[in-house]
Amino acid sequence: MRAHMVTQRMLSVSKIILLLSCSAPSQLAAQNRQTGNYASVNGLRMYYEVHGSDKPLVLLHGGGSTIVSTYGRILPELAKTHKVIAIELQAHGHTADIDRPLSFEQDADDVAALLKQLGIESADIMGFSNGGTTALQIAIRHPKLVNKLVLCSATYKRNGLPPGFFDGFDRASLDNMPKPLQEAYLRANPDPQGLQRMFDRDVARMRAFKDIPDSAIHAIQSPALVINGDADVVLPEHALALSRLLPHGQLAILPGGHGEYIGEICSRDPHSKIPLLVTAMIKSFLNN
Repeated sequence: MRAHMVTQRMLSVSKIILLLSCSAPSQLAAQNRQTGNYASVNGLRMYYEVHGSDKPLVLLHGGGSTIVSTYGRILPELAKTHKVIAIELQAHGHTADIDRPLSFEQDADDVAALLKQLGIESADIMGFSNGGTTALQIAIRHPKLVNKLVLCSATYKRNGLPPGFFDGFDRASLDNMPKPLQEAYLRANPDPQGLQRMFDRDVARMRAFKDIPDSAIHAIQSPALVINGDADVVLPEHALALSRLLPHGQLAILPGGHGEYIGEICSRDPHSKIPLLVTAMIKSFLNN
């Protein structure tokens, strides 16, 4: 019954398209102009922002998203206690695409290379949706880089998504992409061709998605907080399995859909207090 309900609520093609991270505070958008930087990383001109000070915390956005569309609601609060390094990955937001495959593994290597450039030997890593899968790959490929993990609606197996999820990519088109995500991209990069390119790249990546072996997940030694919505496109059962497979995993299931617990831009209730609760929980996990 739970899987059927999630399928009915979440399996519009617009939700299928990107394992979506689908209003961000205008204050943060304005701050971007003051805090944004670019670094040359593995041939990519990667955009990143630094907010706050103290312990480094890396934020990785969801598919089809930007820093603001995923984290605009909670980033200012996280920056009160951490040096937040928020990144826009290949083809997303301010970071233009280049002629190479898009993969979670490549994103992980790009993040590792950026942190090396910034002189950061280790950091806490937080990823939402596709960013959560990238965070897992960072922990697998660059374990010494990771202190703690916060995995929000992260997927490591295809069966962690409702039946029929991957079928939707065969008929996915940009028209199905949620308008708030399109608008967020165009605010960062007013190039319709770039928007189409990002969409096509994310669709291709999800079509090609392969399970991460259980052995690779079980080898992750970093403490990890797994967060999911009870009506998420990522099944709560999958989040539970991930938290148990991680040797030092903890689990929190919150009311709502994909990303609503962090106030992601497509959240139905932009005034929900749940993101404040979740942010406090994340800070407590990272600081203890």
